[in-house]
Formats: sequence, C-alpha cells, structure tokens
Amino acid sequence: MPMSSADIERLIKIKFPDASVQLTDLAGDNDHWAAHVVTSAFKGKSRVQQHQMVYDALGGRMGGVLHALQLTTALPAD
Repeated sequence: MPMSSADIERLIKIKFPDASVQLTDLAGDNDHWAAHVVTSAFKGKSRVQQHQMVYDALGGRMGGVLHALQLTTALPAD
C-alpha cells in the first residue's frame, strides 16, 4: 500500500518539528513523491547528509512502503 502525503509529512515533522514540507505526487498514484524539506536542522550539513537525515526520519520506509522520493532540502531563509 502506498504512503500518503500526510504520513510522509508527519514522519518528517516528528524528527524536525520546525520543518516546512511541500509534497507533490509525481505520478498521481501516491507512490512517487517529490518532497521539498526546509529545516534549521540542516545547518552545517552537506546536501548528502541532509538527505540522509530525511531518509532516517522516514524510518526505513524508502524502497518499501515509499517507493520513490525525489528530494530537495534547504535551510530556512534568514
């Protein structure tokens, strides 16, 4: 069963309460998502580390319940 946008956002916000999360269903099937995640927790982290942090927040669901996630990350604008 695919993962809903609400579930994805909830998991990310549990790990990063200040996060802004924008999700787009890329194929209309609730199985291929694009996510733009903005949080201060990314400060001082490389882009790879930021992505790893988000994948960690998803608790191992990538490649299983969550089939595909096109991910972009950023720090909040000052």
